[in-house]
Amino acid sequence: MKKQVMLMIFVLGLAAPPWAAAERLAHSGVVHYEPTEHEANVAPQFRLDAHSFPFQESPLGQMTDDLAISFVTFPSPVATPEENNNTVHCEYYRPLRADASKPAPGVVVLHILGGDFELSRLFCNALAHRGTAALFLKMPYYGPRRQPDSPRRMISSDPRETVEGMTQAVLDIRRGVAWLAAREEVSDEDLGVFGISLGGITGALALTAEPRLQNACFLLAGGDLGKVAWESKELEKVRRQWVERGGSKDEFFEVMKTVDPATYAANARGRRILMLNAKEDEVVPPECTTALWKALGEPEIVWYDGGHYSVVRHIFSALSRTTRFFQPGAAP
Repeated sequence: MKKQVMLMIFVLGLAAPPWAAAERLAHSGVVHYEPTEHEANVAPQFRLDAHSFPFQESPLGQMTDDLAISFVTFPSPVATPEENNNTVHCEYYRPLRADASKPAPGVVVLHILGGDFELSRLFCNALAHRGTAALFLKMPYYGPRRQPDSPRRMISSDPRETVEGMTQAVLDIRRGVAWLAAREEVSDEDLGVFGISLGGITGALALTAEPRLQNACFLLAGGDLGKVAWESKELEKVRRQWVERGGSKDEFFEVMKTVDPATYAANARGRRILMLNAKEDEVVPPECTTALWKALGEPEIVWYDGGHYSVVRHIFSALSRTTRFFQPGAAP
């Protein structure tokens, strides 16, 4: 799948920017996070009190006539023993629109389980070219957040560690949303989240926990995470090690329920949501997608022919639908 995606990026002319380019002068700032009146509806483990946090932005400059990119870092609200993991790393794709007087929509973009970032960058490029500011956020223990001397991962062989990783991801996303909302060129009333596979599942969870998110598009995501993790071939090692430690299937399902977006989906009802899924998905079973869809109030959903990986042949359609969904003026 990675080779296919890279080929499509080349064909589209939207390849990842030249990271080796000399960085411009970095600057720092502070964002103040203030909970909305709906914070009491957020699950306790995902709540944030009023606080301020610092950030650093390192501009890479203007990449095209309508796109500028920068690196952004800020501290995670969660402190872990792995020092690298405590800094959230993002790439900000800022649209340079002709009408700069109107704030742009803002979207947090999340990556896949394998940690290959090219696909997320492809969507960020497409969003920014259509006038939507995109913040590509690397989730816990991925990329520069991975500690070289630690085996710890966001999705762990111990589901309790997975719960910790996904909880941290949601809190990181909430700060990412606050950072976007504070941008002068971004509308704080037109914020959204987009994710693919694991990113879609985590994005759906973040949607239930962040009242500021009004728009959401999920590609290859679903609910009933216990079933997804228990039956997925990709997570066979996780299941096997859990059983070897004496854990039962029921216990596994109970643990995973605490980070299942379907558990808290009622919080997200009434938002603008688009789900893009595969009819023959072998990683996120269609019944798990349907479970999340129903829990979210049956929002708009598109079923593509193919499985979790073969659905890549519909990437152009997914790009088009996603960018149209988030583009300026799309929200009612």
